[in-house]
Amino acid sequence: MLVLAADTSLPLLSVALVRDDLLIGGVVLEGKFSRNEKLLPAIDWLLKEANADRHAIDLFASTRGPGSFTGVRIGLATMQGLALALGKPLCAMSTHEAIAPDARRVVIVDDAGRGELYLSLFDDGREVVAPRLATHAALDAIDGERIVVGEFIQRHNVAASCARRAAAIELRGDGDRYRDITPIYVRLAEAEVKLQQKSGA
Repeated sequence: MLVLAADTSLPLLSVALVRDDLLIGGVVLEGKFSRNEKLLPAIDWLLKEANADRHAIDLFASTRGPGSFTGVRIGLATMQGLALALGKPLCAMSTHEAIAPDARRVVIVDDAGRGELYLSLFDDGREVVAPRLATHAALDAIDGERIVVGEFIQRHNVAASCARRAAAIELRGDGDRYRDITPIYVRLAEAEVKLQQKSGA
């Protein structure tokens, strides 16, 4: 299975082309600014260098946050547009799920600003707690090996991790559960509104 994946949610934009778990090529660029000007040229360069035709891609994959709101929208819109134009599926997952290893209990942690964190919990690659806003005290209360997103992106191509997980999701028949391209921020906002309504009732 040939998978083209992108992560535009983090400070380092990444794109990867993976075939059957083998990384064919990847690109990592500064991603805080001009993601919209960098993503398509990075994809074009990667496909050209890999001598891969867009029509040969079996699956597109993208992260949907948490991370840069603008970046998430650019990545999802671009990858969805490519998938729709070529009649191929898109697998969209949280940035944390893309990063989570298949084994071990891990807490994925990222700086959300204003003294808050985004955190999620995974057991053997299965999401136990979806990405959510939390305090440092909440993080201290959760058991598990910590993976700090800012450190992870210095050593790994997030898009390559996303591509490999997307292929595994499709192969086990769970792809339909990952067609929702709603950014994580929307889910976080919906959860906060429900909590406020519940506490105000």
